[in-house]
Amino acid sequence: RGRPWAMPPGNFAATLALPDPGSPLDAAQRSFVAALALCHALRVWVEPDGSDRARVTLKWPNDVLVDSRKIAGILLESHGYGSLAIGIGVNLAAAPVPSDLEPEALAPIALSEICAPPSPEVFLYHLADAYAHEEAQFKNAGFAHTRRAWLERAARRGEVVTARTTRDTFVGTFADVDADGQLVLETAKGRITIPAGDVYF
Repeated sequence: RGRPWAMPPGNFAATLALPDPGSPLDAAQRSFVAALALCHALRVWVEPDGSDRARVTLKWPNDVLVDSRKIAGILLESHGYGSLAIGIGVNLAAAPVPSDLEPEALAPIALSEICAPPSPEVFLYHLADAYAHEEAQFKNAGFAHTRRAWLERAARRGEVVTARTTRDTFVGTFADVDADGQLVLETAKGRITIPAGDVYF
């Protein structure tokens, strides 16, 4: 495992508390809602004119990439049935040193490597606005809408990836995310769905 990393000044870390996230499945699907919100917020600086839509992508289940490198992560924590904490961290000013990460971890990137980054306060303004929009879409149109929007930005869809659960390792083509948010892989033994795990490529 990598060494603990102290977040440098200028990076972004925040937690959103949702007092009524709905069912356990609804709560779990908020990682897709948060990822889309992060995508929209980051595009303000990474894709300001909208001409290069390939730069900000989403990695199942809870990472956001820029130029195929990890810039942000999402962590969900349930506090009883009635509340959900959505933790979000973004490398605005600096990224971890690769040698401090796990051997197979995706290479990191900071927004400062692309442009003059905003302050955490300014980034929060854009992220909060984007999250409010995506949360409304999720509540009004359901996960089907969120899923379609997420898949438009999915990293490595159609390519071979490795997925690891607490018990097993699977290698296959990233085919889809199903109606519940599970990863769908086409493997040598057929199509499988993975409800939770980590993806490596």
